[in-house]
Amino acid sequence: MQLHNRDFQRNWRVDDTDDDNSPRGIDFEAIFAIVRRQWLVVAVCIAVALALGVVNIITAVPLYTASTKILIDRGNSEVVQQLSTIGGVTDDEPTVLSQVELLMSDTVALTVVDKLDLSNDPTFMTARPSLIQTIMGTVRSLVTVTGWLGSKPAEIPTSEEKRRAAADAVLANMSVMRVDRTYVLEVSYRSPSADMAARVANAIGDSYLVDKLNSKYDATRRASDWLQDRIAELRQKALDSDLAVQKFRGEHGLVAAGSVLMSDQQLSELNSALIVAQSDTSKAQARLERIESIIASGQSDAMVTDLLDNPVANELRQKYLAASKRETEISDRLGSNHIQAARLRSEMAEYQRQMFAELNRIAESYKSDLDVAVAREKSLTQSVSQATGVSATANLTQVQLRELEREAETYKNLYQTFLQRYQEAIQQQSFPVTEARIITNAVPPPGPSHPKKPLTLALFFLLGAAAGAGVGGWREYRDRFFRTGKQVQDYLGLEFLGMTPLVPNAANPAKSGVQQKPGLIQKTSPLVTYVVEHPLSPFAETLRSAKIAADLRFSDKPCKVIGIVSSLPAEGKSAISINFAELLARQGSKTLLIDADLRNPGTTRAIARHAEAGLLEALLDGQDLDRLLLSDDATGLSVLPAVVRQRTPHSSELLASSGMRGLLKKVSEQYDYIVVDLPPLGPVVDARAIADRIDGFIFVAEWGATARRVAIEVLNANPQVRDKCIGVILNKVDQDRLKLYHDYGSNDYYYSRYSRYYHESN
Repeated sequence: MQLHNRDFQRNWRVDDTDDDNSPRGIDFEAIFAIVRRQWLVVAVCIAVALALGVVNIITAVPLYTASTKILIDRGNSEVVQQLSTIGGVTDDEPTVLSQVELLMSDTVALTVVDKLDLSNDPTFMTARPSLIQTIMGTVRSLVTVTGWLGSKPAEIPTSEEKRRAAADAVLANMSVMRVDRTYVLEVSYRSPSADMAARVANAIGDSYLVDKLNSKYDATRRASDWLQDRIAELRQKALDSDLAVQKFRGEHGLVAAGSVLMSDQQLSELNSALIVAQSDTSKAQARLERIESIIASGQSDAMVTDLLDNPVANELRQKYLAASKRETEISDRLGSNHIQAARLRSEMAEYQRQMFAELNRIAESYKSDLDVAVAREKSLTQSVSQATGVSATANLTQVQLRELEREAETYKNLYQTFLQRYQEAIQQQSFPVTEARIITNAVPPPGPSHPKKPLTLALFFLLGAAAGAGVGGWREYRDRFFRTGKQVQDYLGLEFLGMTPLVPNAANPAKSGVQQKPGLIQKTSPLVTYVVEHPLSPFAETLRSAKIAADLRFSDKPCKVIGIVSSLPAEGKSAISINFAELLARQGSKTLLIDADLRNPGTTRAIARHAEAGLLEALLDGQDLDRLLLSDDATGLSVLPAVVRQRTPHSSELLASSGMRGLLKKVSEQYDYIVVDLPPLGPVVDARAIADRIDGFIFVAEWGATARRVAIEVLNANPQVRDKCIGVILNKVDQDRLKLYHDYGSNDYYYSRYSRYYHESN
């Protein structure tokens, strides 16, 4: 039992539109099921929409469409571009789209109205509406609140108002579109008259060209007037700014040599000379340092450039080399101590001394050259410093000069530009060249273009399908009743016992009006004997499933007290109670059926209308139970009716009384099963009052009528009933409609396969 309660709590939900156990993603089976259930609604909506479409086609006023084509001529634009930059070349899409907006402007529309005098044309100003338009206008007038308060007397429109109304009509019936990616614009006009459509379309093209010419002429005229005033102002400003430049040069001594100032040119020349002097100083310093290093190291074989060019040094070197050669030969032949070798070494030393003396003389000349280069560099540095100061002062002053020169140059360029533009504008006024031309004139169309019958029918078909889908979707959204056993398990968390089909509750002609034996029940309807007469039907199979569930739940009890409850009245719990009790009795079990619905005894009305006493008399008066029971001679079923002659306000107290406890205890010793037909859980509390005397409950829900939310709430409000609930039976099932709610792979999906087991016998 605890596990059962946990299942209920896990599956219980207040919002029955959400199903956490449903698979993620698109459930195509559910979609196909919805289509099967709602196709008739969609078909009806489509049929109604198509009927409206046919009516619209029949009653619609035929309209004719005439078209003219206008080319945005790039050739003419280039001619104009050569003469003036006003009105550039239309070679981009925004420009073409701008021409489209120009064609659909009020200016062009008013020009067409004036040209064709459309405001005074009664044929143009009055249009016969279609039937649907008439109906819509009538409905609009009815729902308009201001119309209920009375209408003002009609005012006669002025000529300007008529003109504006005609222009609005022109704009409402015309369309402009670009032909592919070309520079061609197609202007179409729609009218009930073919001739009127062609006339207005051609007038639109002509008005567009005239407007282009007028706009160009007005633009050039306004430009020339403005340029003329501007040129005079710029001429004077150019003269004043040039005079200010020359005056500033003279006041500050800014003498120019070509494009630069004299001071700047002098500074540039001094900088060049200083760079050369610095290079000469560095070169002299390097030579002096080199020769001093040679002298200091005493390297006789070290050379400098000037020493190579010195004949004395070269002669001494030759003598030194010749003596060195001879000394080497003698030393090798006669020994290094030979007198001749010693003499030659003395000569070599003298030659070396004379070479170093020559090097010292060259070093002195290098030192003299370095002193001269340093003196020259110092002099140039001082000159550059002085010239830099002069140039810096001139540059500070030249900032103001350049500003004046820029201003003068700007006014000069503006003056020349505006003078050129003025001449171009003057010439432009004499060139009435437009950037567009008509390439195709509109002609009266041979046949109407509206209504388009296939397109209209297709549109109404789609509207009908959309409306049908919306209605069907809304019906599916509002269908929150129990339809399948899976819904019972998911939303209630209870065992699903099965479905009982809808059985016509008609009077039984074979037994109606026949005198019955005393103490026997009277079956006046085939519904109360259905399980007996159809033992192999799905109805009987569901009740057998309920019996097995009760036997498994209460296998240790010799007598099982089973209560039959529902959420609301009229869900068929009394019929289920009678048939369930008859099934138990027919299978050989001693069964007692008690009608405990003391407020609405449905079981008593169905099979014991003739009873004069019953449960109330047993509880209140203590009458003998055996005298109150009725029986069924076919099954041996015993029935304790409830004869209610007046309203019983304390019915719940009676069911919870010690007398009821004693009655159930007494009959439990005599019967195997006690079936108690209890009041519904929703409106009264009687079932809750007797819940502790009941072993188990069978919950009956009407298929397609009991809201899932109601069942959840009543079970949640009656936890004792919920905890003892054996299972749920869906009653009054429409077998034909049930096929529309089968899921692929469910038990009901394979009904056609196992229906052969339900061979009903009469």
